[in-house]
Amino acid sequence: MQTDTRPDVSHYTYRVSWSADDAEYVATCAEFPSLSWLAGSQVEALQGLHDLLGDVVMDMSAAGEQVPQPFAERSYSGKFNLRVGELLHRELAMHAAEDGLSLNQYVVRKLTSAG
Repeated sequence: MQTDTRPDVSHYTYRVSWSADDAEYVATCAEFPSLSWLAGSQVEALQGLHDLLGDVVMDMSAAGEQVPQPFAERSYSGKFNLRVGELLHRELAMHAAEDGLSLNQYVVRKLTSAG
């Protein structure tokens, strides 16, 4: 009896949504943006993509390719650099000052409300 040796791909970031163009549900994975699975139900779409990812990760590992790490397992420093033009930088700094905030606090508040 052969055992299933597929890797655990349950920690990846999945989304299932309705595709009006295909008239089916489509499952996608943020870490593998080129892959998707269409099915008549949300559960079938998710299961199909989950199974496909197991095969893809197994094939990538066997070929010595780097397998994407799930977002949930990545560590983040909380810092990233963003370059903006001089005029936008000035405008953001003025808005921050008007609101009594540091530029960092102002931008974090704007990013949080945009998400």
